[in-house]
Amino acid sequence: MSNATPKQIKLTLVRSLAAQLQMHRNCVNGLGLKKMHQSVTVAATPENMGMINKSRFMLKVEEVN
Repeated sequence: MSNATPKQIKLTLVRSLAAQLQMHRNCVNGLGLKKMHQSVTVAATPENMGMINKSRFMLKVEEVN
């Protein structure tokens, strides 16, 4: 295992959390997104990638160099 930091991913919430399943709302909140068009940068860990994959239809995902 290397000491390199994990890749960073920029997430932007592009769909409203209203009328979504509670599971999807929990994943988005767990990633640190609360409002529409808010962006956060998170590490590409397996835990975060699982939450991103579950709620991908609400997110804009960009890889940060």
